[in-house]
Parts: sequence; structure tokens; C-alpha cells
Amino acid sequence: MKSSFSIDLLIQLLQKATLHAVPPMTLSISQAYPSNPYPILISCLLSLRAQDKVTLPVSLKLFSRAHTPEQMLLLSIEDIESIIRPVNYYKTKAALLHSVSADLLNRFAGKVPSSKDELMSIKGVGLKTTNLVLAEAFGIPAICVDVHVHRISNRLGIIATDTVEQTEQALQIVLPKKYWIEWNRLLVMLGQTMCTAQSPFCSKCPLVDVCDRFGVFKHR
Repeated sequence: MKSSFSIDLLIQLLQKATLHAVPPMTLSISQAYPSNPYPILISCLLSLRAQDKVTLPVSLKLFSRAHTPEQMLLLSIEDIESIIRPVNYYKTKAALLHSVSADLLNRFAGKVPSSKDELMSIKGVGLKTTNLVLAEAFGIPAICVDVHVHRISNRLGIIATDTVEQTEQALQIVLPKKYWIEWNRLLVMLGQTMCTAQSPFCSKCPLVDVCDRFGVFKHR
């Protein structure tokens, strides 16, 4: 990114570029189930290696049956499998949802913890899910780094990293904390619509004049 360009202006351009984009799944879930972190956690686990357009309707269908750990454990693993079958690895994920729900009841009185260490102590909950839950469920500043955030942050040229962990650490330095939560939302929407992994739509992108286009060899 051009060195004289400010993060504030970059955020404005990202907001413009994603104005009419479909909101990220977790934002839709948090609006459907306000003040309930559990659906956000479960939808994050369902979304691993799956697209939002598949995960969102499956999540909503599941939550119509169970949107608390207690309700989830009333379902058998086979019941959960049948509901979430459209998502990838549905058998593994059904068992995971069951075990996570049991862990929440056993160790946290059925409540989703709001600390990074406690969330990551739950088997099957990694850094990406933890940061997304902190941000979207509790409003705690955290940078969730998924494939879109990692790719586009480097493509823009505001960081130069190889791993997700490096990207999170670098963005914490570059981005003012007030933008940490919004960064994931904006880059997910941009990555799903315009700044795709292959042949991004650079000619339509409001950021084209400030983007380094690192790693882009073909664009539209």
C-alpha cells in the first residue's frame, strides 16, 4: 500500500467497496440471536472449511432445534448429523458440537467463556474461532484471521507475512484497535465478492489505486 495512505482512508474505501455485499455469517447469527454467544461459537465450528452460503442456512436450521448447550445435548449425534449434512465433514462436526456443548456445561455452567485462554482450552476451538467469538459475541477487540484476511492484508501491502499467526500479530501493530473487529468483516465481504483468490476484479475495486496487488498475476 502506498506509504502516504492512511488506515482511516483505507477503511473508508473498504466500506465503500462492501456497501452492498452480503454480511458475514457470524454477523447474521449475532443479529438473529442477540446476547447469546453460543450460536456464534457453534456456527464458527460449522463454518470451518465450508462456505457461508451453505453454513448459514444449516446453522439456522440447527438453532431452530437447539440454541443452547442443554438443548444440543438433547439431540443425538445422529440427529445433529442429519441436520448439518450439507456442510463438509458433517459427521466430525456433529461429534464436535456435542463434545463442545458437554464441555461448556461441565466446566463453564453452560456459558461460553469470554476469555481467550478459556475458549482455546475447549477441544476443537482454535485461534480463528476464538477471536471471532471474542469479537462478534462479546465485542472484545480481536482480529480474526481467515483466508480472506490473510490474503487481502498481504495483497494490499500493509503487511508481509507467511502464516496466520504472523498476520494476526502484524495487524495488531498496523491497525488501530478500533478497527480490529471490523477488519475481518470488511475483508471477508471483499474476498467473497471482489478480491477473490484467483483473478480478482481489480478493475472494479475502489482500492485499486492504493493496493500493491502483491501476488496477483492475473486480474479482471
